[in-house]
Amino acid sequence: MHCENAITLALNPKLNWEKRLPKLADVRAIDTMIGLPDDPRGLYDALQPVLGGRDDTEKSPISYLFRNAPDISENADLLAFTLAEMDRFGIERAMVQVDDDTAMVHRALREHPDRFFADYLADPNRGMTEVRKIERLKREFDIKAVSGFPCGLLPQVPVGDRKWYPIYAKCIELGIPFVPMMGVPGPRLPFAPQDVAQLDELCYFFPELTIVTRHGCEPWVDLMVKLMLKWPNLHYSTTAFAPKHYPRAIIDYANTRGSDKIIYGGYSPYGVSIERGFTELGDLPLRDHVWAPFLRDNAIRVFGLSE
Repeated sequence: MHCENAITLALNPKLNWEKRLPKLADVRAIDTMIGLPDDPRGLYDALQPVLGGRDDTEKSPISYLFRNAPDISENADLLAFTLAEMDRFGIERAMVQVDDDTAMVHRALREHPDRFFADYLADPNRGMTEVRKIERLKREFDIKAVSGFPCGLLPQVPVGDRKWYPIYAKCIELGIPFVPMMGVPGPRLPFAPQDVAQLDELCYFFPELTIVTRHGCEPWVDLMVKLMLKWPNLHYSTTAFAPKHYPRAIIDYANTRGSDKIIYGGYSPYGVSIERGFTELGDLPLRDHVWAPFLRDNAIRVFGLSE
């Protein structure tokens, strides 16, 4: 589906979200990962150096995982489409990734400050230059988190590596979470930098650092649940997974002792459309009292958002 047609559908919804989950009619969701790339054709250009120039005939480094990924037209107004889809499915706000060259994100934050808030994807290889950039982006855009893709860096930097320590200290000083991608990455890269076991020592040495993992933590989901039970500063977001593929251990944990630890996150337009994500949420076996924390309350608390 091209974006122009999708906008028409969004303004004339064919799905009735309230009928599928009537208990959520009053919950205004917060999506902790939506992309607004300036050029959808170059979503993964930054990964080419670390991929090593391998000959890959697939559409993207993760196309083998998302066979039904959204088709975004290069001429479409992705911001208008995203806002229409957010309205369609009751998403009040979304986290977008800001940098100096992300024009569409700048526009979203400037024109719609009530709908979007930002995180910044950091590279610890830059040392104190990166720490100063985080300070500047906090002043300019009031970023609510610093994120990390340890396997996607060149050179790679495990989350337990001391190169990250100045960034962790700055996150604590600014009162914002660190949001690392954890688990085996989708792109065909070595996975060791995102081994979930490293989070144990990280939580021990930085107890004031709030951590929210992204991208599943597989195949160490059971370990992640055990670590969330152990460490009060550790959380899990559901980014990069369609709801029907959420790990069972995460659903069980959310339904029992972890209702305050699991945070909704999507993956549009990278692999899971907003429509698919919210349609499949209708079949997610969460208990009634878990929905509001999962879709909204936990994000407000953890990312320091105002009501």
